Amino acid sequence: MQYAIELYFNQEMENQLSQLAKGIADRKISTKFMEWKTRPHLTLACFNDVNEAECIEKLKLFAENHPAMPAYIGSVGMFNDTKTVFVSPMMTSSMYQFQRELHATLEDFDANGWEWYFPDRWVPHCTMALTKDDDAEAFFRASDYILHEFKKMSGMFTSIGLVKITFPVEEIHTSELAS
Repeated sequence: MQYAIELYFNQEMENQLSQLAKGIADRKISTKFMEWKTRPHLTLACFNDVNEAECIEKLKLFAENHPAMPAYIGSVGMFNDTKTVFVSPMMTSSMYQFQRELHATLEDFDANGWEWYFPDRWVPHCTMALTKDDDAEAFFRASDYILHEFKKMSGMFTSIGLVKITFPVEEIHTSELAS
């Protein structure tokens, strides 16, 4: 089974991001991302398999020792090969350090094949649309929608979670970051 560790936003920011993604589905441009039933997030790491109980304990301890961080979403981007439309955070050294420390904490789990989520190769992003399985124009229409509707936003990263990468995504555990 495949797993991911996700970084979540405070409720207000999560609602704003959800509305952007929902706008794409409501306009019948693409519904695939909404079908995954996942919360807006940044993926910090992916693993081929984990011992869930051990991972949860490590995440709890990690969260207790890491404070909530400011979150600034300031740009729009696309992965052309996967036809993914996303918004991106303005990165800080503390965010990169947070992700690096998380990987060190979970180094015993198998991350082979997930190199794009390793420290120094990470492209942090919050997906708004997955259009690869849609008609060819969906990618461009979703991009256009986000480009017109997106406004910079700020809030906080407040929690991290372990999810099982299934369809839809199964949220297994969430730990609040220290206040």
